[in-house]
Amino acid sequence: MADAPVKEPWHIWLIGIFAVLFNAIGVFDFVMTMVQGAEYQASAGMTPDQIAHYQMMPGWMTVVWAVGVFTAFLASILLLLRRKLALPVFVLSLAAFLVSLLYTYVLTNGGAIMGQQMAITSAVIAGLLVFFSWYSRFMTVRCVLR
Repeated sequence: MADAPVKEPWHIWLIGIFAVLFNAIGVFDFVMTMVQGAEYQASAGMTPDQIAHYQMMPGWMTVVWAVGVFTAFLASILLLLRRKLALPVFVLSLAAFLVSLLYTYVLTNGGAIMGQQMAITSAVIAGLLVFFSWYSRFMTVRCVLR
């Protein structure tokens, strides 16, 4: 009986699809910033100081940003595919996001430049990444993810 299939809960689809859509926004934002740069950022409502902050970002931070958004998107797909690899990939994305917060709020004056709205957005992103990681662990323990 240990090998009996585990019934997949209805909420895995709800959370998985939400995760894919939410994290697709991060991928879109990254790609558009890389392709169109300041023009895209201005169209997204960023101020000249905010755009300058992003343009002065060191290369290693661009890598951290890329790792964060692409691994979150990949982990979301892995969750929908019922793969337990979703958990470590979500954790990697969370770690990359925390490094970006460290850069923004400790190593630079990005927090002051980006303003309260970005702080709220960052808190929401961090909260969701923690939730997605927890949920992936919960589904792994329940043997829903294999």
